[in-house]
Amino acid sequence: MIEAHDLSRTYGGFTAVDGVSFSVEEGEIVGILGPNGAGKTTTIRMITGFLPPTGGRVTVAGKDLVEEPRQARREIGYLPENVALYPEMRVREYLAYRGRLQGMPRAEVGAAVAEAVDSALLSEVAGQIIGTLSKGYRQRVALAAAILHHPRVLVLDEPTVGLDPGQIIAIRELIRDLGGRRTLLLSTHILPEVELLCDRVLIIDRGRIVAQGTPAELARASRGRRRLRVAVKGGDGGAAAVLAALPGVVAVEEVADAGEARRFHLEVEDTGDGKMGDGAPTDPREAVFRAAVDAGWALVELAEEATSLEDVFVRLTTRDTAAEPGADDGAGDSGAPGEPS
Repeated sequence: MIEAHDLSRTYGGFTAVDGVSFSVEEGEIVGILGPNGAGKTTTIRMITGFLPPTGGRVTVAGKDLVEEPRQARREIGYLPENVALYPEMRVREYLAYRGRLQGMPRAEVGAAVAEAVDSALLSEVAGQIIGTLSKGYRQRVALAAAILHHPRVLVLDEPTVGLDPGQIIAIRELIRDLGGRRTLLLSTHILPEVELLCDRVLIIDRGRIVAQGTPAELARASRGRRRLRVAVKGGDGGAAAVLAALPGVVAVEEVADAGEARRFHLEVEDTGDGKMGDGAPTDPREAVFRAAVDAGWALVELAEEATSLEDVFVRLTTRDTAAEPGADDGAGDSGAPGEPS
């Protein structure tokens, strides 16, 4: 449904997006994740046709955004990070106005507005002046405007930024419902949002895609080592040495604990083929269990710590921003001078 081929965007000598390629299949919800200044918003603007790429091309539903811009844009509903609404207009009035701007036949506008109001759960405020609405409701109005013309593709840039927890939950539920009926591309830096909503994730850093896949695939690919939590009672104080000698264990850290049990974190090499380091087979927890039995310890805890999307994100994008030129210049997401986020 969306095909991005080698997208690039430069500003003078600065490259905001550098050779980005990806696709989004029909009915899929894909999240674009990255730190501030990574190039997320610049990529979104090129995907939606609001910003021409310096290089590369974008097709939406088979239509090229450069060669067939009107036809391609009709397939897209876009919710920008900073929504421009008319605060003096009433909700239905504004949506009808947007429908006419979209080129919808006048006879179809009324039914489309009613459907969008219902989909975005705006019925109770549909006659209200937009300027009197809460930020959460204004965000719903913007979503209603984005889906008004029945686009096949919905592109959302930071849809929950600045909302309170209750508003965030409501908007996420609405997005999840919309995603079941449309192809959806979601740009955000909120990790739980990606895990809750997205089928697949693209991680962008410094204008390039550094990883992509489902959250589970990214966790498996980045793990490298498995981390175990172990707590034991008994023994003569040599538990750390016994654990460190187990096949595949590359590091043992004893965790301070006021209780009777001694607690440890184990780093275990994961070869990705069902074996631990040194060719030891199967689950490393089995080796820990056998060691506890042989040593006569009471095994109080034995658990593997799951690799989260946050772990993956931090590993792929952490850098010393203070040392980078322009790190504090206040530029937007693209990092380009004068390019707002």
